[in-house]
Amino acid sequence: MIIDNLANAANYFDLHPLFEKAFDYINKLDLQGAEPVTTEIDGNLLKASVIETKLKPEAEARLEIHRKYIDIQIPVSCAESYGWRSLATLNDSETGYNEANDIEFFRDRPSTVVTLQPGEFVIFTPEDGHAPLIGEGAIRKIILKVALL
Repeated sequence: MIIDNLANAANYFDLHPLFEKAFDYINKLDLQGAEPVTTEIDGNLLKASVIETKLKPEAEARLEIHRKYIDIQIPVSCAESYGWRSLATLNDSETGYNEANDIEFFRDRPSTVVTLQPGEFVIFTPEDGHAPLIGEGAIRKIILKVALL
C-alpha cells in the first residue's frame, strides 16, 4: 500500500509503465464535475471509474483483494477510510476468488485503518487486502484499475 498526495504522483511513475498515464488522466479530469462512469483509458489495461456511493461503518467494511489489477483510489468529495491487511495473513475467504470480476472477499478484519483526504491517493497491489468506503455519508471518488503486466 502506498499513500501520498496527488502532487507527488510522479514519484511513483517508475513502479508501473501505466502509472504516468493513469495520473495524467486524473490531472486532466474535472474531478468534481465528471459524470459517474467507467472509462477505458488504455483498453482493459487501464480503466477509470468515477463513482458516487455511500460510506459505511468500519464493522461493515469487507476486505477484498484483486489478482489481475492494481487499484489506485482517490477520494474526491470527502475523507474516506480504508482498512488494510496483508494478503499473506488473510485466512477466511467469504466467496473464493471470482476470476470474472477479479475479486475475493474475506471475513478477516483489517490490521490497520488509514484515512485519506481529497487530494490524496492510495495504491493497493494484489498483496494488499483492503476494505474501502469506511466513513459516514456519501462520497464521490475515482478508482483506477491498472492491469498487472
